[in-house]
Order: sequence, then structure tokens, then C-alpha cells
Amino acid sequence: MIYQSFAQLYDQLFDPEMYRNWEKFTLDNLHPQATSILDLAGGSGRLGVMLAARGFDITVADFSAEMLSLADQHAAEAGVDLHLVQADMRNLESFPKYDAITCYADSFCYLDDASAVQQTFGEIAKHLRNDGVFLFDVITPHQTDDIYPGYMYNYEDDNHQQAFLWQSFKNDDVKHGAIHELAFFTRGDDGRYDRVGETHYEQAYELPLLKQMLTQAGFKSVEVGTNFSTVMNEKNPTRWFFKCQK
Repeated sequence: MIYQSFAQLYDQLFDPEMYRNWEKFTLDNLHPQATSILDLAGGSGRLGVMLAARGFDITVADFSAEMLSLADQHAAEAGVDLHLVQADMRNLESFPKYDAITCYADSFCYLDDASAVQQTFGEIAKHLRNDGVFLFDVITPHQTDDIYPGYMYNYEDDNHQQAFLWQSFKNDDVKHGAIHELAFFTRGDDGRYDRVGETHYEQAYELPLLKQMLTQAGFKSVEVGTNFSTVMNEKNPTRWFFKCQK
């Protein structure tokens, strides 16, 4: 289950600049009259808190109860209200309709396959108001095929109490697939380190297929860009950004 075992440390290590960029991308592409936003796979709620502080009615949905617990803490610290719902984004039957639905951090790439992505796109389309907007990002095949294989990131805190190791590999069993081996080490009172490890699988999709799935889900307008915009301004982007309307 994604990030369940070490939600807090993952939350601490995530680059805050990404949240500021997602906030700007969201604000730049909302309908002027939008008030309600559903943030799918919203994790620890940091983006939700930023948007709620601007006066939006924010619902954060995530599969992880641990992440939602962190979201509750962040909302309390910021003095804002968030609606927190533990849910699988492939099934939004109990949700109302929203002015906007967001889903960032390449969350769709963690779904099992293209059929799961298609199902989720359909659910999102059903829960958008007629003038609503669907905003999301995904990593590209360039990221999975050329950047991730052999990638490594290591982190240790200043007090030598926690360490994080991340290694990525190409998944030869899945087209445009990547495997991430993650390990967290936490030092106990006895000086020994406890290790928690997880393996995560991502899959990227080619742009024509993503556009086709969005059209099948009912979106009539699909804009795609890079660099946190709806303009294609990179030759070999590692991430695409989408603005979709019914």
C-alpha cells in the first residue's frame, strides 16, 4: 500500500516547492466562480491546506488512513477546515459533484493498469459540474524509460536518527514501467536501526492513449503542457500537466 508504513517521513522529505507549483497551476486553471475542489490522492493534505487557506471548500481523498491523519494535523495547525475521506479513487460513487478535481504527484501512474486509469477518469467525469475542470499530472515514458533506471537517492537527518534509501529500476514486465525500492531506517533508544521497506510500481502511458482515455471518459476539451502549464515548452518532458473539461 503506497506510503502506508512511513507516511510521516515521506511527508517531511517531500519538496515543498512542488506544492507551491501545484497550487499555482490549480489557481491558474480554475473557473472564476469555482468554490469546491476534490483533491484525489491528496496524501498529507498540504496542497489542500494551501487551497483551503484561500477560501476554497476542499475535500481531500486518499487511500491511506495514515496520510489522512497527517492531513488532519496540518489542517489544525493552519487553522483551516478540510473534508477528509478515505477512499479508492477508482470508485467515487458516494461523492458529490465538484467545481474542480485535482490529482497530482503522478498518482495515476500507481494504478494497476490502463483499465484502472480509464475507470478513474470516468468516475472523475461523473463527479464534475458541467463547467468544472479536471487538473492532473503524470510522468512520461521518458521518465520511466530513460531517467528512472539506475536512479538513486539517499538521505540521512542531521541527528543520524533516520535515513532513507531510494533506488529505481526499469520494469521489463510492463511497458513504460518502473520499480522503486524504498527503505527507511529509524534509530531506536538502544542505538539499533529498524528498517521498513516497500516496493512501489509505476507505469507511464503514451500521450495519445491518455487523450483517448480522457475523450472516452467524456472530456471534450483536453489541454496538455509541461513545466506546470498547459503549454508544451519542453522537448523531452518528464511530466505532463493536463487541464480537462466536459
